[in-house]
Amino acid sequence: MPLTRWKILIEYKGTRYAGWQRQEDGIATVQGAIERAIHQFCGQFCTLHVAGRTDAGVHAEGQVAHFDLDYGDRPLSAHQIRAAINFFLKNDDITILHAEAAAADFHARFHATRKIYQYRILTRASPPACLRDLRLHVHYDLDIQSMQRGARHLLGHHDFTSFRARECQAKSPFRTLDRADIISQDHGAAGREIIFEFEGKSFLHHQVRNMVGSLLLVGRGKWAADDIKIALAAKDRTQSGPTAPPHGLFLVQIFYGHF
Repeated sequence: MPLTRWKILIEYKGTRYAGWQRQEDGIATVQGAIERAIHQFCGQFCTLHVAGRTDAGVHAEGQVAHFDLDYGDRPLSAHQIRAAINFFLKNDDITILHAEAAAADFHARFHATRKIYQYRILTRASPPACLRDLRLHVHYDLDIQSMQRGARHLLGHHDFTSFRARECQAKSPFRTLDRADIISQDHGAAGREIIFEFEGKSFLHHQVRNMVGSLLLVGRGKWAADDIKIALAAKDRTQSGPTAPPHGLFLVQIFYGHF
């Protein structure tokens, strides 16, 4: 029987889910929901391999995963794969944006060359209604230029121990941050949106949220921009800022080389 490796592009709102990774006891996860939908349409139990696992409450606009499916000799198009999975996800906050047959040796995680994460903040006096679970809401103004100066200290190849979760299982704390942009968008009475955008090949557990938490201390004037450099050099999680809440974080895009 022919075995086809399918690559899928996924969008999801993470609020309802205990993160990406499948869990026991019926706990809702993104992986569990998609694997269930695949089984419902074809009767097969397929394991999804993902580019990057996300925590509870974290969202994705461009998550990538792959799975292997034996559909016999029956024709099955990418359009049918996408439509069938989405049909059984209709009660979930998950959708498959694109599906395609991939090379037999393609791997969603190991072949990823770059990832872009965004952390989105809404600054205004009134609490958000529509964006409650999709933005970190803060009441105070933030000094964008100071945060931009602080973010420059994070660029390059560093030991990011100060910005990794204590439970991080990565073998090495070294990572390369290729880009750290902070963008401010004024929406008048609707408030100001501040977007932190980070790009690199890979990230440590909670690295983005911990970097944002520290940069927010700079933005509020509690830290100087150079305190980011001091925290990085300390190689000690207790010397950096708090972990920003998960609901402001989005996995935006994943890049692949020749795959």
